Amino acid sequence: MGLINSGIAVMSLLLVAFIFSFSDRQTQTGVPIQVKFPTMPDTPKLATELYAADPVLDIQIEILNGCGTPGIAAKFSQFLREKRVDVVRSENADHFEYEKTILIQRTENVNGMQHVAEALKFDIKNPDQVITSVDPNLDVDLTLIIGKDYNSISAIKSY
Repeated sequence: MGLINSGIAVMSLLLVAFIFSFSDRQTQTGVPIQVKFPTMPDTPKLATELYAADPVLDIQIEILNGCGTPGIAAKFSQFLREKRVDVVRSENADHFEYEKTILIQRTENVNGMQHVAEALKFDIKNPDQVITSVDPNLDVDLTLIIGKDYNSISAIKSY
C-alpha cells in the first residue's frame, strides 16, 4: 500500500510540474497596447425624429418601366423619394413600347399630382404628359409610366 501511495505522490508532483511548465510558456510579455474606442459626437436620431423633420407627403405613386431600359424605374423612384413622395411600387409596365413618359392621376388627390408634375417639370395642362384616369380599384394616387423619351425630362437628366 505504501508503494501505491508513493507512486501517487510522485505522479501528483509530475502533474503539478507539467501544469506549471505549460502555463509559464503560455504567458507572454510584450508592449502594452492602448485601445481607444471612438466616440460618437451625438446620439443617433430615431426614425420618428427624421420623419418629423422631413415627413413624406401623402402622395402614393407607382412607377412603371415602359421603355425597357434596365434600372430606369429605380432611378425615378429614388428621385421622387427625395421629393418626399411615397413610391409604393416600381416595376415593368405591360409592354416596353411606350414612346412618351406620362403621369396618370388615379384619385382626386390633385395636390399630389401637381407636386409630382412640378418635380418632373411637367406641364399639367399638356395631355401628352399628364392625364386623369380615375380608378378607385388602384391603391395609388398616381401612375408614372416611363417612356422612351425619358432622356428629354430635364429633372431626370440633371439628377
